[in-house]
Amino acid sequence: MSAWMSGRNWRILSFRFSDRYSGPVTGMRGLPNHHLSCCVNTLLQTFSATWEIGDLLDKYTDEPGLQTWEAAGGRADDRNVPLQLKRVLAAMRSDSPRPAPHRDFLLSLDRNCVRLNTQHDADEVFLSILNFMQQQMDDKPLALEIQNLYRISAKTYLECLECSSVQTLNTYMLGLPLHVKEDHDSLEGCMTSFFEHQELKGINCCFCEKCGKKTVSKQAVKLLSLPRILCVHLKRFRNHEGSTQKLDCHVTFPETFDFPETVKDAFSSDFAQNDCKYTLHAVVVHSGYAMFGHYTAYVRHGADRPWYYADDSHVQQVSWEDVQSSYGGPRRHTAYMLMYRRGPEDNGRQPELSG
Repeated sequence: MSAWMSGRNWRILSFRFSDRYSGPVTGMRGLPNHHLSCCVNTLLQTFSATWEIGDLLDKYTDEPGLQTWEAAGGRADDRNVPLQLKRVLAAMRSDSPRPAPHRDFLLSLDRNCVRLNTQHDADEVFLSILNFMQQQMDDKPLALEIQNLYRISAKTYLECLECSSVQTLNTYMLGLPLHVKEDHDSLEGCMTSFFEHQELKGINCCFCEKCGKKTVSKQAVKLLSLPRILCVHLKRFRNHEGSTQKLDCHVTFPETFDFPETVKDAFSSDFAQNDCKYTLHAVVVHSGYAMFGHYTAYVRHGADRPWYYADDSHVQQVSWEDVQSSYGGPRRHTAYMLMYRRGPEDNGRQPELSG
């Protein structure tokens, strides 16, 4: 795999602008800012808007014969991230007008080395939470079902430009990491660039078994399957000469899109899914600078439900035009992660989950 698909070499920092309560808002609960928790607060709002997660976590304790988290009791619960996530999502679904309590969830992350009083990268914390669910749930098939909500299956092709031999590798991602340009860009443009052939040379040369050495090669990624929930990571942060810089450039994104119509050359010949239309339901927003910033979220709990803006304890109803203000630009807040749902645009619980 080339450098643009491997590792994350930066940390995006967040801080606490405010922790205020704006009063009751129907269908939404804010989250107090504890110990620089705006990053986690924002991710919790996106998980709450992704009702499939809460439904699957509720389902875990209903399985007969399983050793449930509650049976463990005492300190065993303190480190269990999926258990604490289940509890806080249930609290966020309640009708209380007050901010939802989530200190136990923050403490469970802290005990798993996602530290309090530390500024974090939202994408890194998001992937950590998904990994903790895989590691800490006793019901492994159900844990896999949760991961499959976000799982993108792909085939990587690596062609040696000296002997023309081709190597293939089946892999998966839990999100789509897209580089953005420093000038005007769009989600469609970022996705098109991601699936274009990339020439790997210099330090990115790969070993060719036929040639017996590292050679210049050409890499391509083709999709095998798309997930129910598509997490798009707009990589706005660059490591330049030892310092992290943020790109505030303007990147547009649609409220709905059809994947095959947006990126026609992204699919493997083995791709067999029919319904690839996606609808946006959550946006993770970063404000400020690379080393001094703040996370907020735009979320909605159904395609015909209103959009809300969540800034820690402060929650207010907004319009799609307000969401579009996160496209970015100089000294503006910028979309950092986008959550799209595949399938019909309706509010109802979907009977089947696939990925």
